Amino acid sequence: MYCGYCGAELQDGTAFCTKCGKSTASTASKPAKTASGPIIAPSGVQSLKCPSCGAPIAPKFGEMVITCSYCGTGVTLGDQGWTNIQKQTMLTLRVATVGQVNTIIKPLVNDGFLHRHRLEDSKQEEMTLTYVPYWIVSVSARTSITVADQAAQLAQTATSAALMGVIFGGMGGGFGGGGGGRRGGRGGRRAFEGQLVADNPFAEILGLKRLRIMAFGMGMGRGGGNKKAEQMDENYNFPVIALKALTDYQPHDYQFNLEGRELFDIAKLPKDVKILNGDISEDGAKTQARTLVDQLQSQKAHAKYQAIQEMHTDLDVGDVELLHVPVWFARFDNKGKKIVLVVDANSGKVINASGL
Repeated sequence: MYCGYCGAELQDGTAFCTKCGKSTASTASKPAKTASGPIIAPSGVQSLKCPSCGAPIAPKFGEMVITCSYCGTGVTLGDQGWTNIQKQTMLTLRVATVGQVNTIIKPLVNDGFLHRHRLEDSKQEEMTLTYVPYWIVSVSARTSITVADQAAQLAQTATSAALMGVIFGGMGGGFGGGGGGRRGGRGGRRAFEGQLVADNPFAEILGLKRLRIMAFGMGMGRGGGNKKAEQMDENYNFPVIALKALTDYQPHDYQFNLEGRELFDIAKLPKDVKILNGDISEDGAKTQARTLVDQLQSQKAHAKYQAIQEMHTDLDVGDVELLHVPVWFARFDNKGKKIVLVVDANSGKVINASGL
Protein backbone atom coordinates (compact mmCIF):
# COMPACT_ATOMS: atom_id res chain seq x y z
CA MET A 1 0.00 0.00 0.00
CA TYR A 2 1.01 3.64 -0.44
CA CYS A 3 0.44 6.80 1.54
CA GLY A 4 -2.12 9.00 -0.19
CA TYR A 5 -0.42 12.19 0.99
CA CYS A 6 3.30 11.72 0.37
CA GLY A 7 3.35 8.58 -1.80
CA ALA A 8 5.58 6.58 0.54
CA GLU A 9 5.39 2.81 0.17
CA LEU A 10 4.04 1.20 3.35
CA GLN A 11 3.44 -2.30 4.66
CA ASP A 12 -0.12 -3.51 4.30
CA GLY A 13 -2.21 -2.66 7.33
CA THR A 14 -0.10 0.33 8.42
CA ALA A 15 -2.29 2.79 10.31
CA PHE A 16 -0.03 5.85 10.02
CA CYS A 17 2.52 6.79 7.39
CA THR A 18 6.09 6.27 8.63
CA LYS A 19 7.26 9.20 6.52
CA CYS A 20 4.70 12.00 6.96
CA GLY A 21 2.70 10.65 9.91
CA LYS A 22 -0.69 11.00 8.22
CA SER A 23 -3.44 8.48 8.92
CA THR A 24 -3.87 5.95 6.13
CA ALA A 25 -7.49 5.16 7.03
CA SER A 26 -8.99 7.60 4.54
CA THR A 27 -6.22 7.53 1.95
CA ALA A 28 -5.39 3.84 1.52
CA SER A 29 -7.24 3.73 -1.76
CA LYS A 30 -5.39 6.73 -3.18
CA PRO A 31 -2.43 5.93 -5.44
CA ALA A 32 1.08 7.09 -4.78
CA LYS A 33 2.25 10.26 -6.49
CA THR A 34 3.44 9.49 -9.99
CA ALA A 35 4.70 11.38 -13.01
CA SER A 36 1.80 10.27 -15.19
CA GLY A 37 -1.82 11.22 -15.52
CA PRO A 38 -5.04 9.48 -16.62
CA ILE A 39 -5.17 6.70 -19.22
CA ILE A 40 -5.31 8.03 -22.79
CA ALA A 41 -4.98 4.75 -24.74
CA PRO A 42 -4.88 1.04 -23.93
CA SER A 43 -1.61 -0.88 -24.03
CA GLY A 44 -0.89 -2.73 -27.24
CA VAL A 45 -2.13 0.00 -29.60
CA GLN A 46 -0.09 0.66 -32.71
CA SER A 47 -0.90 4.36 -32.75
CA LEU A 48 -2.36 7.01 -30.47
CA LYS A 49 -2.87 10.74 -30.45
CA CYS A 50 -0.80 13.21 -28.48
CA PRO A 51 -2.96 14.37 -25.54
CA SER A 52 -1.81 17.97 -26.06
CA CYS A 53 -1.65 18.68 -29.79
CA GLY A 54 -3.44 15.64 -31.26
CA ALA A 55 -0.50 14.68 -33.46
CA PRO A 56 -0.15 10.95 -34.24
CA ILE A 57 2.26 8.91 -32.10
CA ALA A 58 3.32 5.48 -33.33
CA PRO A 59 5.15 3.52 -30.60
CA LYS A 60 7.99 1.36 -31.81
CA PHE A 61 8.40 -2.12 -30.40
CA GLY A 62 9.48 -1.94 -26.78
CA GLU A 63 9.07 1.81 -26.35
CA MET A 64 7.52 2.88 -23.06
CA VAL A 65 8.46 6.58 -22.94
CA ILE A 66 7.76 8.71 -26.00
CA THR A 67 8.13 12.44 -26.59
CA CYS A 68 5.84 14.02 -29.17
CA SER A 69 8.03 15.38 -31.96
CA TYR A 70 5.59 18.24 -32.58
CA CYS A 71 4.88 19.73 -29.14
CA GLY A 72 7.18 17.81 -26.82
CA THR A 73 4.48 16.25 -24.65
CA GLY A 74 5.55 12.98 -23.11
CA VAL A 75 3.53 9.77 -22.84
CA THR A 76 4.43 6.57 -21.03
CA LEU A 77 3.17 3.01 -21.02
CA GLY A 78 2.14 1.55 -17.66
CA ASP A 79 0.23 -1.48 -16.46
CA GLN A 80 -3.12 0.09 -17.35
CA GLY A 81 -2.13 1.62 -20.68
CA TRP A 82 -0.67 4.84 -22.12
CA THR A 83 -0.77 7.92 -19.92
CA ASN A 84 0.31 11.53 -20.21
CA ILE A 85 3.52 12.40 -18.36
CA GLN A 86 2.60 15.38 -16.22
CA LYS A 87 5.97 15.98 -14.55
CA GLN A 88 8.34 16.57 -17.43
CA THR A 89 11.40 18.82 -17.12
CA MET A 90 14.72 19.49 -18.81
CA LEU A 91 18.21 20.85 -18.25
CA THR A 92 19.54 23.70 -20.36
CA LEU A 93 22.22 22.94 -22.95
CA ARG A 94 25.40 24.78 -21.95
CA VAL A 95 28.17 22.65 -23.50
CA ALA A 96 27.01 22.95 -27.10
CA THR A 97 30.11 22.27 -29.25
CA VAL A 98 32.70 19.53 -29.74
CA GLY A 99 35.40 22.03 -28.89
CA GLN A 100 33.81 22.70 -25.51
CA VAL A 101 33.65 18.98 -24.76
CA ASN A 102 37.32 18.49 -25.63
CA THR A 103 38.16 21.44 -23.40
CA ILE A 104 36.47 19.55 -20.55
CA ILE A 105 38.15 16.21 -21.27
CA LYS A 106 41.73 17.48 -21.73
CA PRO A 107 42.28 18.73 -18.14
CA LEU A 108 40.85 15.47 -16.79
CA VAL A 109 43.59 13.61 -18.65
CA ASN A 110 46.29 16.01 -17.47
CA ASP A 111 45.12 15.76 -13.86
CA GLY A 112 45.28 11.98 -13.96
CA PHE A 113 41.51 11.51 -13.60
CA LEU A 114 41.59 9.36 -16.73
CA HIS A 115 44.23 6.89 -17.85
CA ARG A 116 46.48 9.38 -19.59
CA HIS A 117 48.29 7.31 -22.19
CA ARG A 118 45.35 5.09 -23.00
CA LEU A 119 43.20 8.08 -23.94
CA GLU A 120 46.00 10.07 -25.55
CA ASP A 121 46.86 7.10 -27.78
CA SER A 122 43.22 6.66 -28.78
CA LYS A 123 41.46 7.84 -31.87
CA GLN A 124 38.30 9.87 -31.44
CA GLU A 125 35.60 8.09 -33.43
CA GLU A 126 32.45 9.97 -32.53
CA MET A 127 31.14 12.89 -30.49
CA THR A 128 27.35 12.81 -30.26
CA LEU A 129 24.98 15.15 -28.48
CA THR A 130 21.53 13.81 -27.59
CA TYR A 131 18.77 14.49 -25.08
CA VAL A 132 18.53 11.43 -22.85
CA PRO A 133 15.46 10.75 -20.68
CA TYR A 134 16.04 10.00 -16.99
CA TRP A 135 13.42 9.13 -14.43
CA ILE A 136 14.14 11.20 -11.32
CA VAL A 137 12.87 9.17 -8.37
CA SER A 138 12.57 10.69 -4.92
CA VAL A 139 13.86 8.15 -2.37
CA SER A 140 14.23 8.53 1.39
CA ALA A 141 16.69 6.05 2.90
CA ARG A 142 17.03 5.29 6.60
CA THR A 143 19.90 2.93 7.36
CA SER A 144 20.28 1.44 10.83
CA ILE A 145 23.79 0.18 11.56
CA THR A 146 25.24 -1.82 14.42
CA VAL A 147 29.00 -1.52 14.75
CA ALA A 148 31.52 -2.90 17.21
CA ASP A 149 32.47 -0.31 19.84
CA GLN A 150 36.21 -0.49 19.41
CA ALA A 151 36.88 2.09 22.12
CA ALA A 152 34.99 -0.05 24.65
CA GLN A 153 36.87 -3.13 23.51
CA LEU A 154 40.22 -1.42 24.03
CA ALA A 155 39.14 -0.24 27.48
CA GLN A 156 38.03 -3.76 28.41
CA THR A 157 41.31 -5.22 27.21
CA ALA A 158 43.30 -2.69 29.23
CA THR A 159 41.24 -3.39 32.36
CA SER A 160 41.69 -7.14 31.90
CA ALA A 161 45.44 -6.72 31.50
CA ALA A 162 45.63 -4.66 34.70
CA LEU A 163 43.59 -7.25 36.62
CA MET A 164 45.84 -10.03 35.38
CA GLY A 165 48.82 -8.12 36.73
CA VAL A 166 47.21 -7.92 40.15
CA ILE A 167 46.31 -11.62 40.20
CA PHE A 168 49.67 -12.89 38.99
CA GLY A 169 51.54 -10.37 41.08
CA GLY A 170 50.19 -12.12 44.18
CA MET A 171 50.94 -15.60 42.91
CA GLY A 172 54.67 -15.50 42.34
CA GLY A 173 55.04 -18.99 43.75
CA GLY A 174 52.66 -20.31 41.16
CA PHE A 175 55.31 -19.87 38.51
CA GLY A 176 57.91 -22.12 40.02
CA GLY A 177 58.63 -20.45 43.33
CA GLY A 178 58.65 -16.84 42.18
CA GLY A 179 62.28 -16.97 41.13
CA GLY A 180 63.46 -14.59 38.47
CA GLY A 181 65.45 -17.27 36.72
CA ARG A 182 64.57 -18.64 33.34
CA ARG A 183 63.68 -22.04 34.76
CA GLY A 184 61.47 -20.62 37.49
CA GLY A 185 59.86 -18.09 35.16
CA ARG A 186 59.01 -20.74 32.60
CA GLY A 187 58.05 -23.48 35.03
CA GLY A 188 55.90 -26.10 33.33
CA ARG A 189 52.14 -26.04 33.49
CA ARG A 190 52.10 -28.92 36.01
CA ALA A 191 54.31 -27.03 38.51
CA PHE A 192 52.17 -23.93 37.98
CA GLU A 193 48.90 -25.77 38.50
CA GLY A 194 50.09 -27.83 41.47
CA GLN A 195 51.37 -24.91 43.49
CA LEU A 196 48.40 -22.81 42.51
CA VAL A 197 46.06 -25.37 44.10
CA ALA A 198 48.23 -25.84 47.20
CA ASP A 199 49.32 -22.32 47.97
CA ASN A 200 47.03 -19.77 46.32
CA PRO A 201 43.71 -18.74 47.86
CA PHE A 202 42.27 -17.97 44.42
CA ALA A 203 42.29 -21.68 43.63
CA GLU A 204 39.83 -22.45 46.39
CA ILE A 205 37.51 -19.64 45.39
CA LEU A 206 37.59 -19.92 41.60
CA GLY A 207 38.83 -23.46 40.99
CA LEU A 208 41.86 -24.32 38.92
CA LYS A 209 40.04 -24.80 35.60
CA ARG A 210 38.21 -21.54 35.77
CA LEU A 211 41.32 -19.62 36.82
CA ARG A 212 43.31 -21.12 34.00
CA ILE A 213 40.69 -19.95 31.51
CA MET A 214 40.90 -16.46 32.98
CA ALA A 215 44.67 -16.47 32.83
CA PHE A 216 44.90 -17.45 29.21
CA GLY A 217 41.75 -15.76 27.90
CA MET A 218 41.41 -12.51 29.81
CA GLY A 219 41.74 -9.47 27.61
CA MET A 220 41.52 -11.54 24.44
CA GLY A 221 37.75 -11.71 24.08
CA ARG A 222 36.01 -10.49 20.98
CA GLY A 223 33.91 -7.97 22.82
CA GLY A 224 30.69 -9.36 21.41
CA GLY A 225 28.67 -7.32 23.88
CA ASN A 226 30.32 -4.01 23.00
CA LYS A 227 28.09 -2.61 20.29
CA LYS A 228 26.73 0.77 19.39
CA ALA A 229 23.94 1.85 17.07
CA GLU A 230 24.40 4.35 14.27
CA GLN A 231 21.85 5.93 11.94
CA MET A 232 22.55 7.14 8.42
CA ASP A 233 19.63 8.93 6.74
CA GLU A 234 19.75 10.31 3.20
CA ASN A 235 17.27 11.84 0.75
CA TYR A 236 17.91 11.28 -2.93
CA ASN A 237 16.55 12.55 -6.21
CA PHE A 238 17.95 9.47 -7.86
CA PRO A 239 18.35 9.42 -11.68
CA VAL A 240 17.42 6.20 -13.48
CA ILE A 241 18.25 6.16 -17.17
CA ALA A 242 15.12 5.32 -19.17
CA LEU A 243 16.82 3.28 -21.91
CA LYS A 244 17.93 -0.32 -21.47
CA ALA A 245 20.53 0.11 -24.22
CA LEU A 246 22.26 2.77 -22.08
CA THR A 247 22.16 1.02 -18.71
CA ASP A 248 25.95 0.59 -18.90
CA TYR A 249 26.03 4.36 -18.32
CA GLN A 250 23.60 4.37 -15.41
CA PRO A 251 24.71 7.02 -12.88
CA HIS A 252 25.86 5.58 -9.55
CA ASP A 253 26.42 8.50 -7.20
CA TYR A 254 25.89 11.37 -9.62
CA GLN A 255 23.41 14.18 -9.08
CA PHE A 256 22.15 16.43 -11.86
CA ASN A 257 21.75 20.15 -11.24
CA LEU A 258 18.04 19.89 -10.51
CA GLU A 259 17.87 23.40 -9.12
CA GLY A 260 18.49 24.67 -12.63
CA ARG A 261 15.89 22.52 -14.37
CA GLU A 262 12.85 23.98 -16.07
CA LEU A 263 9.65 22.74 -17.65
CA PHE A 264 10.30 20.80 -20.82
CA ASP A 265 9.88 22.98 -23.91
CA ILE A 266 10.81 21.37 -27.21
CA ALA A 267 10.93 24.79 -28.87
CA LYS A 268 14.01 25.68 -26.80
CA LEU A 269 16.00 22.67 -28.00
CA PRO A 270 18.36 22.84 -31.01
CA LYS A 271 16.62 21.46 -34.09
CA ASP A 272 19.48 19.12 -34.96
CA VAL A 273 19.70 17.43 -31.54
CA LYS A 274 17.87 14.12 -31.25
CA ILE A 275 15.48 13.51 -28.36
CA LEU A 276 15.63 9.86 -27.34
CA ASN A 277 12.59 7.83 -26.31
CA GLY A 278 12.78 5.23 -23.56
CA ASP A 279 11.87 1.61 -22.85
CA ILE A 280 11.96 1.59 -19.03
CA SER A 281 8.63 2.37 -17.38
CA GLU A 282 8.02 4.54 -14.37
CA ASP A 283 7.37 1.48 -12.19
CA GLY A 284 10.54 -0.14 -13.49
CA ALA A 285 12.48 3.00 -12.61
CA LYS A 286 11.13 2.91 -9.05
CA THR A 287 12.28 -0.67 -8.65
CA GLN A 288 15.74 0.16 -9.98
CA ALA A 289 16.00 3.24 -7.78
CA ARG A 290 15.24 1.19 -4.67
CA THR A 291 17.92 -1.36 -5.56
CA LEU A 292 20.56 1.22 -6.48
CA VAL A 293 19.94 3.43 -3.44
CA ASP A 294 20.14 0.39 -1.16
CA GLN A 295 23.52 -0.49 -2.69
CA LEU A 296 24.71 3.10 -2.41
CA GLN A 297 23.73 3.32 1.26
CA SER A 298 25.65 0.11 1.94
CA GLN A 299 28.77 1.44 0.23
CA LYS A 300 28.58 4.74 2.09
CA ALA A 301 28.12 2.94 5.41
CA HIS A 302 31.15 0.70 4.87
CA ALA A 303 33.22 3.73 3.86
CA LYS A 304 32.18 5.61 7.01
CA TYR A 305 32.13 2.87 9.65
CA GLN A 306 34.42 -0.03 10.49
CA ALA A 307 33.49 -3.40 11.95
CA ILE A 308 29.84 -3.29 10.85
CA GLN A 309 27.98 -6.20 12.42
CA GLU A 310 24.42 -5.54 11.25
CA MET A 311 22.82 -3.17 8.76
CA HIS A 312 19.28 -2.61 7.53
CA THR A 313 17.88 0.06 5.20
CA ASP A 314 14.25 1.20 4.97
CA LEU A 315 13.34 2.95 1.73
CA ASP A 316 10.40 5.22 0.88
CA VAL A 317 9.74 6.06 -2.77
CA GLY A 318 7.98 9.36 -3.42
CA ASP A 319 7.56 11.65 -6.41
CA VAL A 320 8.75 10.73 -9.91
CA GLU A 321 9.41 13.00 -12.88
CA LEU A 322 10.89 12.65 -16.34
CA LEU A 323 14.00 14.76 -16.89
CA HIS A 324 15.50 15.34 -20.35
CA VAL A 325 19.27 15.82 -20.06
CA PRO A 326 21.62 16.98 -22.83
CA VAL A 327 24.42 14.40 -22.92
CA TRP A 328 27.60 14.12 -24.95
CA PHE A 329 28.82 10.61 -25.79
CA ALA A 330 32.52 10.84 -26.60
CA ARG A 331 33.71 7.59 -28.20
CA PHE A 332 37.35 6.64 -28.68
CA ASP A 333 39.17 3.60 -30.09
CA ASN A 334 42.31 2.38 -28.34
CA LYS A 335 43.83 -0.48 -30.35
CA GLY A 336 40.42 -2.03 -30.90
CA LYS A 337 39.10 -1.31 -27.41
CA LYS A 338 36.24 1.15 -27.17
CA ILE A 339 36.29 3.97 -24.61
CA VAL A 340 33.17 6.03 -23.95
CA LEU A 341 32.94 9.16 -21.83
CA VAL A 342 29.47 10.40 -20.88
CA VAL A 343 29.45 14.16 -20.28
CA ASP A 344 26.62 16.18 -18.76
CA ALA A 345 26.16 18.99 -21.28
CA ASN A 346 24.47 21.14 -18.65
CA SER A 347 27.10 21.09 -15.90
CA GLY A 348 30.11 20.03 -17.96
CA LYS A 349 30.88 17.14 -15.59
CA VAL A 350 31.63 13.55 -16.53
CA ILE A 351 28.69 11.37 -15.49
CA ASN A 352 30.60 8.12 -15.98
CA ALA A 353 32.92 6.28 -18.37
CA SER A 354 33.49 2.80 -19.73
CA GLY A 355 36.47 0.99 -21.21
CA LEU A 356 39.08 2.80 -19.10
